Amino acid sequence: MVIDFRAYTFVPGTVPDFFEMFEKEGMAVQQRILGNFIGMYRTEIGNTNEVIHMWGYEDAAQRQRLRAILAKDQEFDAYVKKARKLITNQDVRLLIPAPFNPK
Repeated sequence: MVIDFRAYTFVPGTVPDFFEMFEKEGMAVQQRILGNFIGMYRTEIGNTNEVIHMWGYEDAAQRQRLRAILAKDQEFDAYVKKARKLITNQDVRLLIPAPFNPK
């Protein structure tokens, strides 16, 4: 499994607004298309305006295929347009497991 690691920095004070928006408008459409939602986390120490969420995929090809489908979804597009107004920075990484990681 590879992990799509997404860290977003938000306008100060808007993380609770984003959480509410994600839960009501963003989570269902992404789970329906992407599937393996690993979790969402907020930063407790450090940049408290940062949120990290992760999605698991079989490999990079599956991630690319599913994200292309997601990008064409009207429900997701409407959600992204609203969420972008709160985001000041984005860091996306594809994490590849070490050979000795637990399965």
